[in-house]
Amino acid sequence: MIPAWVRRIDAEASGWLRARRLTGARHRLLSALAHSGDSIVVLPLLGLAWWRSGFRRRGVEPAAAAAVLSAMALVVIAKLAFRRARPEGEWGAVYRLTDPHSFPSGHAARTMALAVAMLVVAGPCWGLPVLGWSIALGLSRVNLGVHWFLDVLVGWALGAGAGLVASIALG
Repeated sequence: MIPAWVRRIDAEASGWLRARRLTGARHRLLSALAHSGDSIVVLPLLGLAWWRSGFRRRGVEPAAAAAVLSAMALVVIAKLAFRRARPEGEWGAVYRLTDPHSFPSGHAARTMALAVAMLVVAGPCWGLPVLGWSIALGLSRVNLGVHWFLDVLVGWALGAGAGLVASIALG
């Protein structure tokens, strides 16, 4: 399904990122960053923000919620279609047990969907920090060995598309 030359570049980029593995406190920080995009973290925060807005029908909160939920749906469909195995490794046992498929990265898609919705609806003051978080989070997941680089790139692309559509429709 994925051409050999793309797999080769993907393996080289992933290997390069994994070779920069951190230890000690830096590894714990990287792990916390990688977990910060978990559904169990992102969805309650989105729900709380939307509730605090009085469940508005337009604006950043509904656009962000729709973007993230749309990205999650796209990721599930793609993971079932491609069924790409995660890279070998010890980190991320919970992901390896509950979701053995790595393509595309749901964390990258969720956080990029949120970043694009924030950029479009709320502007750069709010959107750029979220964009930075999404990029750092995606790279951390490759560094920790739970995703291939291509998983993250495609996750970001799906999330950006979902974020753009949701923010135009509900922003």
